[in-house]
Amino acid sequence: MAEHLFEDIFNVSRIDPDGKKFDRVNRIEAKSEQLDMYMQLDVATDIYPMSTGDRFTMVLAPTLNLDGTPDTGFYTQAGRKTLADKYDYVMHGKLYKISEETKAGQLPKVEIYASFGGLLMLLKGDPSSAANLELDQRLFLLMRKL
Repeated sequence: MAEHLFEDIFNVSRIDPDGKKFDRVNRIEAKSEQLDMYMQLDVATDIYPMSTGDRFTMVLAPTLNLDGTPDTGFYTQAGRKTLADKYDYVMHGKLYKISEETKAGQLPKVEIYASFGGLLMLLKGDPSSAANLELDQRLFLLMRKL
């Protein structure tokens, strides 16, 4: 079975909090149910519409191969089953920044930034949730509405 670097269920709280910037892309703000993570994510809403109040599961994985073998960098439509078959929306990208935010009297929070062909993700929360993530790591983001 493929290893998941991160998995949780999110609830969309706002769409385009800083105003609409692009025609076919919306930035969603969402909060996770289990790990108390905050996420901002750019979604190509012309192919995967999102609304305030939507619930979805989101997974970060290093490969789409069900047996966990590393990604070769080439996509083939060979008809074999992959992790993507279980989800509705899949993006491939790179984790480009990990930083830790500490405020007096509060627990530290990790900020994880990834780019999926220019569509950005910010994931913020407990540092233990990011233990499996590494800088410059290539990863897949997979989403499915619940």
